[in-house]
Amino acid sequence: MSNVIELNDSNFDSEVVKSDKPVLVDFWAEWCGPCKAIAPILDKICDQFGDKVLVGKVNVDEVKQTPVKYGIRSIPTLLFFNNGQIVKQEVGLQSEQTLIDSVNQIIS
Repeated sequence: MSNVIELNDSNFDSEVVKSDKPVLVDFWAEWCGPCKAIAPILDKICDQFGDKVLVGKVNVDEVKQTPVKYGIRSIPTLLFFNNGQIVKQEVGLQSEQTLIDSVNQIIS
C-alpha cells in the first residue's frame, strides 16, 4: 500500500476535496474481512492508474468525523470524487473489473 494515501479528518479536504485529480476513497476497518480482500485490488489500481487517480483509505475506527460527514453506514464503502464532488459510490466487496470500470468512468 505504498501509493495509497492514509486519510484522516485533518487531511481529507486537502488530499481529496481539493485534489486536481480524481480520488478513490476506501472507508474500511482492520476487523472487516471484505475490506482486507479489497486492499490488494486498490494497490493494483494505484499501480495501473497512479498518474491519473489518487487512492486513499479512511480507517473508520480511527477517523471519526469524515465517515459521519459522508454518511458511511457500512464498510467497505468506496467513494469516487472528481472536482471535490462524489461522482460514484460502491458499497461492499467489488470485483477488480468493477473497480477498474468505475475508475475509467471518472477519469474519462
